[in-house]
Amino acid sequence: MPETPEIQPVTAPEAIEARSLAIIDAEVPEPRPFAGHQWAIVRRLIHTTADFEMLDLARFSPGAVEAGLSALAKGATIVTDTEMARCAVPTRRLTPLRCSVRCLLNDPAVVAAAKAANGTRAAAAMDAALDTIQGPIIFAIGNAPTALLRLVKRLDAGAPAPDLVIGMPVGFVNAAESKALLMTRSDVPWISISGRKGGSALAGATVNALAILAGDKRGEED
Repeated sequence: MPETPEIQPVTAPEAIEARSLAIIDAEVPEPRPFAGHQWAIVRRLIHTTADFEMLDLARFSPGAVEAGLSALAKGATIVTDTEMARCAVPTRRLTPLRCSVRCLLNDPAVVAAAKAANGTRAAAAMDAALDTIQGPIIFAIGNAPTALLRLVKRLDAGAPAPDLVIGMPVGFVNAAESKALLMTRSDVPWISISGRKGGSALAGATVNALAILAGDKRGEED
């Protein structure tokens, strides 16, 4: 007979989250491979996936977290590659910061551009975002390697660098490669995950972690 599992008497959403984060802290004792704000983000990645391999896969360019926090403090627009990624971004934490999240995947002009180029809408949406959105901008790419590759190509062609790129496309065709290409860059701050793993939930979790940190900082200043 299998043993009866011990169910923890925790039911409130906030308590479940706090307990989960406490378990992660306990199972990754110090000294940890990440500290401070970086640990807050990696811990969220682990919390989202229950995958401790995030400790080995998470990558940050120098100053990436600070760049993201600065952009959020200025009311950044977070642009996602897909509607799935947009839904993973926590608007309840962005609204107090006067930030917004957009996905241009289904914009008629984007659909037409993708069809004309025989390419993906995710890639065409990156062009539209770069060409039309003003002010601080964070790209959160969790699904489409074509979106990240297009963004890198536009940067190579001289497009203004966004405030932060969260590059975490998942999959087997150019996912690992597009992220590796992003991680060679020093002209744009980035947060990424090495290899094939990634996804909307992880891109959203990264924005979530940054928004929590930005909210905490704003509260301290107030």
